[in-house]
Amino acid sequence: MRVQVVGTAVVAVLSVLIWYAWLGWDTGYQVDPVTQVESGPYEAWQVAGCGVSLVALLAGALLAGVRPLLASAALTLAFTAAWTVNAASSDETGLFGVGAVLLLIGLAAGTTVVSVVVTGLRRRAH
Repeated sequence: MRVQVVGTAVVAVLSVLIWYAWLGWDTGYQVDPVTQVESGPYEAWQVAGCGVSLVALLAGALLAGVRPLLASAALTLAFTAAWTVNAASSDETGLFGVGAVLLLIGLAAGTTVVSVVVTGLRRRAH
């Protein structure tokens, strides 16, 4: 039981720290000098690094014995909350809500896939 509680809390805290390390500090937008199209605030390398870090966190938690549902929920909810609080503080349009829902759905799907793969590989190894 202790592994589950502590592991779930660690996953939640590390999810927020991963959000901040890769995405939370970047608030600037980039303008293409040729087309004048604005993009951002994140670069592709930031999103890729964030995704790899989240997969590693979840896989590590599962291998450490945290139940897939708990680890997945902690990662999904904590990361989405961190992103949403930040987005809500700077969005005047209210569209951050759409982003938050899409992020929640995407993370839930992604953590499900990672959980199934890691759990399957773990069972196969034993």
